[in-house]
Order: sequence, then structure tokens, then C-alpha cells
Amino acid sequence: MSRQDKVNIPSGMGGLTRYFDDYTSNIELKPGHVIIIAVVIMVLIIILHMQGGSWLGLG
Repeated sequence: MSRQDKVNIPSGMGGLTRYFDDYTSNIELKPGHVIIIAVVIMVLIIILHMQGGSWLGLG
């Protein structure tokens, strides 16, 4: 015997949920901008490794 208060869930998309379809970000970056930001951060890290100790009085 089956219960009458059983909830039937639709089987659309095989249980997969796609959350990213409705999401839109306010920040839009072009790939070129991301590369430039990454290069600037790398140069800054290299400069800090070479000169940061003397700037802070540690070396």
C-alpha cells in the first residue's frame, strides 16, 4: 500500500541544478585587464622581495 500524502518531485534535468544561469556580476573585466593586473602584482612581489627588507629596515 502506498501513502496518499507522498510528494512527487518532477524529474527535470536528472537532478542537476544550474545556479549560474541567473547570476550576473556587476564587475565586468576583459581578459587583457586580468593579465595586466596579474603582471603588475607579479612585478610588485618581485620588487618587494628584492628591496622590501631594506625599506623596512630588516636587511
